Amino acid sequence: MPKRKRGISGDAASRREAIIKRERRVAETEEERRRRLSTMAQRCLDRREEETEEPSNSRLSDMALRGQERRAEETEEQRNRRLAVMGQRSQQRRAEETEEQRNSRLSAMLQHARERRLNVIEGQNHHQIQTFYAARTVLNRRTQLWRNGQSLSEMRRVVFPG
Repeated sequence: MPKRKRGISGDAASRREAIIKRERRVAETEEERRRRLSTMAQRCLDRREEETEEPSNSRLSDMALRGQERRAEETEEQRNRRLAVMGQRSQQRRAEETEEQRNSRLSAMLQHARERRLNVIEGQNHHQIQTFYAARTVLNRRTQLWRNGQSLSEMRRVVFPG
C-alpha cells in the first residue's frame, strides 16, 4: 500500500506559492520593488555572461520566432498602434539625448552604412569573379575543342547544349 503524502503537493503547492508572492508584491514599497527588479535584471545578465554561443543563439532564435508569431496574429489596427508607440518612444529618446549621444548615434549609423556598402561591393565582386571563371572555363573548352580539330558548330553544340 503506498505511503500517504502529507501536506500540499504538486499544483496546489505552486498555486499557494504564487498567491504568497502576489501578496508580497502588493505590500512592497517602490524601493523594494526597484531593488527586486534590479536583482532580477542582474541575475539575467549573469546567466547570459555564462551562456555559451549555442544556447544564446537558440534563445535569440526563440525570441525572434515568438515576435514573428505575435506579428502574424496582430490586426492592422494593432500594428499601427505598435508602430505609433515605437515612433513616439524614438522621438522622446531623441529629445532627451545630449549632443554627444546624438553624435555617437549618427556616427554608428554612418559606420553601419559603410559596412553595408562594403558588403554590397564584395557581393558584386564575388559575382564578377564567378562570371570571369565561367567565361574562362568556356574559353578553355572552346580552345580544347579547336585543338582537337572540331568545327565551330560542333564547339557551339558542346559549349551551349540545348
